[in-house]
Amino acid sequence: MSLQEFVNDIKSKVGSVIIGQGDTVELISNALVNEGHVLLESVPGTGKTMLSKSIAKSIEGEFKRIQFTPDVLPSDITGIHFFNPKDQQFELRLGPVVTNVLLADEINRATPRTQSALLEVMEEKQVTIDGTTVPIEPPYMVIATQNPIESQQGTFELPEAQMDRFFMKIDMGYPTFEQEQEIMHTHKQSNPLDELTSSITKEQLFQYQHEVKDIYLSDELEKYLLSVVRATRESNLTQVGVSPRGTLALMRSVQARAAINGRDYVTPEDIKEMAPYVLSHRLVLTLEAATKNNQLEVMEEILSTVEVPVEIGVER
Repeated sequence: MSLQEFVNDIKSKVGSVIIGQGDTVELISNALVNEGHVLLESVPGTGKTMLSKSIAKSIEGEFKRIQFTPDVLPSDITGIHFFNPKDQQFELRLGPVVTNVLLADEINRATPRTQSALLEVMEEKQVTIDGTTVPIEPPYMVIATQNPIESQQGTFELPEAQMDRFFMKIDMGYPTFEQEQEIMHTHKQSNPLDELTSSITKEQLFQYQHEVKDIYLSDELEKYLLSVVRATRESNLTQVGVSPRGTLALMRSVQARAAINGRDYVTPEDIKEMAPYVLSHRLVLTLEAATKNNQLEVMEEILSTVEVPVEIGVER
């Protein structure tokens, strides 16, 4: 099975559980083959939790969930050493971060101290508990959800360092009238998640993660990609632009998009399509720009100012 066939299969299977989110599933699949993490933003009840469970089930992965609230402590996430009175010894009890797919639900309800407990595991794929470092077996993905900051009280905006560790941010909207009616029909008598089967094994996923790095990116498109990134740093609408980590994330995402579409080379359209999802959340807007536009709108405006190459090389 090719990567394109896998993504089509997972879109079909997950689409039977989550109606109307085919594009979201494709984007998460892109992050999955790039070993990246995803931030989902939407109001409660739009299927973010069920979507995360479906992704884990489709790759035969272990799934764990953390419900973030202001009283959740870092040790609740990473784990603790506890004293066993029976054996008179300290034992290591691993937290829910040790899994394959971790759902960090409503992450912006946790305090900054607790949010930062995810930094090491997201970047290094390991967790340190009282000086003991525990590696996490691949594949590993954090899918974090957050409610829109402006519509909720008692939330804590994620710091820039944390945002930069998310491969992409996806805004999930409400379903259409027809889609919501289909949701009613699908869930009327049973939960379709119970019938969802895996699409690939972990070993096949590892192969996709290796193959996607061989997708060809021409010199012309490398320069175009870099021009987009540099434009975010030079724009008068931003205080802070995209970091080199963001540059690499965009490169990997466009390679994956090409493979998902059955190509072995990148096109300008890949860059234009992926940039809003991969770069927008990494921007820090000026005070004036923030009062008029959101990050996604600013990113779209920046993209419109960068000249798109007319000729691209598709041969190595």
